[in-house]
Amino acid sequence: MAIEIERKFLVNGDAWRAGVAGRMQLRQGYLANNERVSVRVRVAGRSAWLSVKSMVPGRSRAEFEYPVPREDADAMLDALCARPFVEKWRHLVPFAGRRWEVDEFLGDNAGLVLAELEIESEDAPFERPPWLGPEVTEDVRFYNFSLATRPWQTFRGEFGDVA
Repeated sequence: MAIEIERKFLVNGDAWRAGVAGRMQLRQGYLANNERVSVRVRVAGRSAWLSVKSMVPGRSRAEFEYPVPREDADAMLDALCARPFVEKWRHLVPFAGRRWEVDEFLGDNAGLVLAELEIESEDAPFERPPWLGPEVTEDVRFYNFSLATRPWQTFRGEFGDVA
């Protein structure tokens, strides 16, 4: 079992774009989504994964990922996954020796931009890029499985001009 430890933040403005070192488009759908676990299919380019994540809110969660053939992933997305899918551009943005993932959401979540940082421990120090907004790590509304059923547009007004 792997433990994923990450911090998640809203993003202010577009200054992060100047540091983008790469990007990929992701599309994911959910095979199962309940109070204990989410099971998703994710595709990026020619690659695909099946991910199983615990639904414990917070910085640390159990996660299992398995590569699957792209054709199988497409078939699962088409035939088995609930709609809508979560679609986004994932931008890789190095900053102060760390690799930030800045997700620019599409479709029903268009307008949402989140920055994620995977860290080695819950209290690991890191330098905050100037474009980071408020932390939303423990706000379940910003978990991808939540965005699949309750998109950003339904609660964006609660955040004013941020993001």
